[in-house]
Amino acid sequence: MTDLSRFSITRKWPARHPERLQLYSVPTPNGVKVSIMLEEIGMEYEPHYVDFGSGEQNSPEFLSLNPNGKIPAILDPSGPDGRPLPLFESGAILLYLADKSGRLLPSTGAARYETIEWLMLQMAGIGPMFGQVGFFHKFAGREFEDKRPRDRYVAEARRLLGVLEARLADRVWLLGDGYSIADVAVFPWVNNLIGFYGAGDLVGIDDFAQVRRALRGFLARPAVQRGLDVPRRP
Repeated sequence: MTDLSRFSITRKWPARHPERLQLYSVPTPNGVKVSIMLEEIGMEYEPHYVDFGSGEQNSPEFLSLNPNGKIPAILDPSGPDGRPLPLFESGAILLYLADKSGRLLPSTGAARYETIEWLMLQMAGIGPMFGQVGFFHKFAGREFEDKRPRDRYVAEARRLLGVLEARLADRVWLLGDGYSIADVAVFPWVNNLIGFYGAGDLVGIDDFAQVRRALRGFLARPAVQRGLDVPRRP
């Protein structure tokens, strides 16, 4: 039987199935990237909900796995050389799972790096900018009389949607006919922008027909539908 007891995170979130990959997360856009990926590749995993409301992300146990105190994080009992691997940052986890499974990322050649560059665009641009739109539109920014901060991020979100729109004009997915980790990374954020944040009208989502078309295709995938609600909120 796999022994994960040396990892203190398992004392707070006990592993009922220690032979499976352990996922510590919340169903946010960054979190569901990993649960969707796991569903897409058919890898067995055990999800654990990290309660931000009670500050579990700042607990010593969680920080022992991710010192940055953010989700998602994983503990793979069957990592490289057969040894357990703790890993944080959603982009790094997607790359790891793609390489481990041989799915959704070319193993060599130019297409591999082209996929990674679109993954990096999500990590560096789409996620942070869409998140700022959400903050200023849905949360604390609503009562600010000065709308310049909100409008700055709305303008940048529209610019990024334009980048995606142009890319998808002659492609089914970001890398062409083949679905990849770039799509797994990008479309949860597009979905959250117009869904949970309710900012579709604000960013003029109707102007981006190809983005909306690809999002519909993304949401129609069975693995996406399963992964969007993992881990389930208590």
